[in-house]
Formats: sequence, structure tokens, C-alpha cells
Amino acid sequence: MATTSKTEAPSRKRTATPSRAKAPVTQPDVVVSETPTVSAPELKKKELIDAVVARSGVKKRDAKPVIEAMLAVLGETIADGRELNLAPMGKMKVTRMKRTTKAHVITTRLRRNESHQASSPDPLAQAAE
Repeated sequence: MATTSKTEAPSRKRTATPSRAKAPVTQPDVVVSETPTVSAPELKKKELIDAVVARSGVKKRDAKPVIEAMLAVLGETIADGRELNLAPMGKMKVTRMKRTTKAHVITTRLRRNESHQASSPDPLAQAAE
């Protein structure tokens, strides 16, 4: 029988590391719920029509059916769960839909570019000129 000798790996000498002072741990701020700030009352359809008439210069009788048709198309598109990408308004995405006994609740997320909010010229004012 042949015997083999076991060779040991050379032991490594451990050096003591100097103790380091631990930096204080800062706790992050956690936002539990974000409440939107409401700056004005909600916009009603009549007020929307009046604002569009004032900006565009068209007659109210001409603007009203167009605005009502546009709102109907937007409502149907959102109800279908489709995304909207409308330049000055932004990109709207449906995040959740829930049917209740009295309503169809649709939760959306709207993303707007900063450049459109501050410096974009009013497209309706240009069209009226």
C-alpha cells in the first residue's frame, strides 16, 4: 500500500485591523401618502367651453359640439384602457380599472414634460390669428 503524505498549506498570519468609527446611519424620509394640492375648483364643461371660445375666437355654437364630441372620444378611449398621448396635455396611462355597483372607477397617471408646462405657446391663440 502506498501512503501519501498530506501537505498543509502555509498558515497566513492575521494582522489586526484598526477599529474604524462607524458613521452615523441616517434614516431616509418615507412618503406614505402624497396629497395633491388643489389650487382651484374643478373645471366644469360649461367653463371649459367658455375658455375655449375665449382663446380661439370661434363662436360658442360652433365650439360646443366639437368640444362635446372630443370629450366623448376621450372618455371612450380611457374606458377602453388605451393610453393617450396628447402633446400639450401630456401622456395619460390607465393604471387601474374597477367596476362598482354605481360607477366605473378608472385610475390614471398623467405625465407632462416640464417644457410644455412653462414655455409652450398657446396653440389656440395661434390658430385664431
